[in-house]
Amino acid sequence: MPKKLYVGNLPFSVTKDTLEKLFSEKGMVLSVNVITDSVSGRSKGFGFVEMEKNEDADKAIRELNGTEVEGRAIVVNEARPPREGGGGRREGRGGGGGGGGFRRR
Repeated sequence: MPKKLYVGNLPFSVTKDTLEKLFSEKGMVLSVNVITDSVSGRSKGFGFVEMEKNEDADKAIRELNGTEVEGRAIVVNEARPPREGGGGRREGRGGGGGGGGFRRR
């Protein structure tokens, strides 16, 4: 069964190809996704790697977590399932408010 890994603290210069090469040394990589800003297209410094086998994913976590990639110690662990409700970006924030400065008449 495939396992999805979270990879954080990535240098902004890291690409999908860089991650795929790094993780494929530990086992079969099914997919790689570097998260980018929708406006600038620049990496947000984290991504996800899906590996074919649990054993290979566990090996990647053990061997790659804390290693340096382009001068930064990366974080590798099992990805958490997405939150319900689209990520909950607004959960826990108070208020409501204005309506963006425009009023409907």
